[in-house]
Amino acid sequence: MAGKDLDFFLIVKFLLFYSPKVVPLVLPLSVLLASIMTFGNFAENYEFAAMKSSGISLKRAMRSLQYFIVLLSIVAFFFANSIIPKAEYKFVNLRKNILQQKPSMAIAEGQFSNVGNYTIKVDKKSGPEGNFLEKVTIHKVSNLGTGTTVVIKAKTGELMSSEKSNNLQLILYDGNYYESIEPKRFEDKNKQPFAKSSFKKYIINFDLSPLEKASDNQENITNTNTMLSVNELRYTLDSLQTSKQKDVKSFTDNIHQRLSLVSIKPDNKIETKDSLVSDVLSLMPTHQKAIVYDIARSNVQNTKFSIEGSKIDIASKIKNINNHWLALYDKFVIAYACLLMFFIGAPLGAIIRKGGLGLPIVFAVMIFIIFHFINVFGKKIAQEDGLTPFLGAWLSSIILTPLGLLLFYRATNDIGLINMDVIMDPIHKFVNKLFSNSKKDKNDT
Repeated sequence: MAGKDLDFFLIVKFLLFYSPKVVPLVLPLSVLLASIMTFGNFAENYEFAAMKSSGISLKRAMRSLQYFIVLLSIVAFFFANSIIPKAEYKFVNLRKNILQQKPSMAIAEGQFSNVGNYTIKVDKKSGPEGNFLEKVTIHKVSNLGTGTTVVIKAKTGELMSSEKSNNLQLILYDGNYYESIEPKRFEDKNKQPFAKSSFKKYIINFDLSPLEKASDNQENITNTNTMLSVNELRYTLDSLQTSKQKDVKSFTDNIHQRLSLVSIKPDNKIETKDSLVSDVLSLMPTHQKAIVYDIARSNVQNTKFSIEGSKIDIASKIKNINNHWLALYDKFVIAYACLLMFFIGAPLGAIIRKGGLGLPIVFAVMIFIIFHFINVFGKKIAQEDGLTPFLGAWLSSIILTPLGLLLFYRATNDIGLINMDVIMDPIHKFVNKLFSNSKKDKNDT
């Protein structure tokens, strides 16, 4: 958005619509860091020791915060189910409207800007929307990969667009059109022939659809799964699965009819179209057999090509269905993640006995990076149907839940983070055994 001549209010509105989608990433980390810092301060200042001497256990000290975290988790779920889909919808449409209402955003002033197959440079933009251009230079890139073949220069230009269309129209005035000519003979290339023409008015149409996709992740534009609530996702999933099953059945029936496959009856007898013909090829001459083999080979290749194309189409449908399932489960994962991070952060703060912004930030960032990495890893595999969407969305929570239970158990039972006695005792025994054996050998000597 930098350098696009947008007013302050529009930038704030744009960021406001974008910010809710960051909440599922920020909220669990905030809960984790706040828990570690709060309980770390309590433990560092020996306030837990005072509570325990008064008969207040760690479980009881955490009870009020547990109620708050449960309430926060419920609010997070409704936020993910209601606010984020609406904000995502507003964000995508606002971005599209900005490109349509402010077409000058596609072209920056004083530098080359890529718009489709054209590279455009303007020295100055003016007007309320920046749609009046001065000293326009346009390079058109060849589709054949031979480099720039067309150069257009104009004194002035005007950008025009419509909210009902994705097309951007550039009208040029008083300019020249240069086009390099590909010579038919190789020896004429050194002459570098070109054609030149002048114009009073020249119109170029651009398609803004690639710009809309390039301004953000294409998957977020084409898929609407992030814009739906739980009920809408369930309804959409039912439609998508029904459509996929119909496509699979239709393709299977088509292949079955194309190949005229034989069917096997329950009594294991093969039914054919003509049971009297045992071997048709044996009755044919050699040249007819070759023709039959060529036809059969062609049919197999066509069928293989059709199967591969249908396989890609079905895989795309499955990925779309998995993305909708992941969007559905994510609304519940964010609620559980708040609970999980509290039950990891609070006991961990009580164990390490450090508050403030030092060690707690290190532990919080390390734990959250692990949580986020596993979460992204599980979703990516689930998108490609390597895992079920449920397991892909909940993988990070499933892996870190035992850590939360372990830390809660050790904190409530006054056990440190790492019991060094378990590690050091075998080492001490081994050293003492070696020392005693060495002393015994000396005495024997």
